[in-house]
Amino acid sequence: MPAWKSLVSLLALAGSAASCAHHGDAEVVPEHEREELLKKWDQEWSFTGIASFAHLKPVKCLIEPTENYDIAVIGAPFDTAVSYRPGARFGPRAIRAASARQMAGTSYNTRAGINPYKSWAKITDCGDIPITPFDNGLAERQMYEAFLELGSRKTVNKAPKGENTIGSGHPKLVTLGGDHSVALPALRALHKIYQKPITVLHFDAHLDTWNPVRYSAYWQSEQTQFNHGSFFHKASREGLICNATSAHAGLRTRLTGVDAGDYTNPGPEQGFIRIHADDIDDLGPMGVVDTIIQRTGLDPEQPVYLSVDIDVLDPSTAPGTGTPEPGGWTTREFIRILRGLEKLNLVGADIVEVSPAYDNKGETTALAAAQVAFEIITSMVKAGVDEDLGGWYGHLMDSAVVGEAEAEAEDKVAKDEL
Repeated sequence: MPAWKSLVSLLALAGSAASCAHHGDAEVVPEHEREELLKKWDQEWSFTGIASFAHLKPVKCLIEPTENYDIAVIGAPFDTAVSYRPGARFGPRAIRAASARQMAGTSYNTRAGINPYKSWAKITDCGDIPITPFDNGLAERQMYEAFLELGSRKTVNKAPKGENTIGSGHPKLVTLGGDHSVALPALRALHKIYQKPITVLHFDAHLDTWNPVRYSAYWQSEQTQFNHGSFFHKASREGLICNATSAHAGLRTRLTGVDAGDYTNPGPEQGFIRIHADDIDDLGPMGVVDTIIQRTGLDPEQPVYLSVDIDVLDPSTAPGTGTPEPGGWTTREFIRILRGLEKLNLVGADIVEVSPAYDNKGETTALAAAQVAFEIITSMVKAGVDEDLGGWYGHLMDSAVVGEAEAEAEDKVAKDEL
């Protein structure tokens, strides 16, 4: 090939490469075009987008050490410590999908008088802890280190109410389980952060304070101690739980043996008071609330951890769980109870034992769990607001109506006097 033809070929190749490089360069979009694009396309429907919790911005916080927040939603997809049906490792995914109708623009909570996603708190979906399914001892360590890391970060915003509680200087974690054993590493992390025993409010059909020998007195190892029915037993014996203020609620489990020894055997785990599922028939939801608050108190210096096993609900409305027990509360009753507990000094919470393989076509278990998370997050946000937002459905509206009625009555009296 003549030299001049070779030169032309090289120039053509160079031009082609330069052209490709030019098209690959990032171009700056003018501000007016960006605004137009946002107006046209910056919208989501409840059924679109990545399945993060409540359409929150998803961030893998464990690999983003500079990511801070006021409240973090974190998944704990772990279920190899169950005693009956597995499958709760898929719980975080199911709960996130079921939260799809919780969008920032359409999540005003009428009972609380606040939209938690449009208030003072930065709420982030921090993704899932990558928990091994092969070694429960390692899994527990992974969860502990993750909870400690995420719970020790700086908050982003100062709550309007200011530094009035022990938990106001730390972010709060809402954990989506996973089986219930995830509460043990969470409590270990909270005890490390707050340097004191934690009040536990535990909603569950089961005690979860079983001595591990309940499952087998002969075959015992360190690994058998870590299971989803004995974690409060271990936590109490490690001094993680404040046994003078903690409570079980929604109980209806069968006990071991031939008597009520599980209720009377000596041990620190017996420090919980017990509210049975049947008690709601006599007390009503608000009676349950009053009993809980009398036990836990509203001490701003005492941290409270709220642990919700979805099997506190009756299997008729929440079948998708690992150890279902007939005779539980309805979703409405339980949500009403949660709404009455908004003044508790919550420093963390979990919603566990959602096992979508056993759920129905309407995904009622996952929907209930997503609503429970919404109510808990709402209470956490509302606790930081330094104004009277009212509460319960229609409360503010009723107040306004009453105020107008009183004003009209006063006007009428004044006119009559004239």
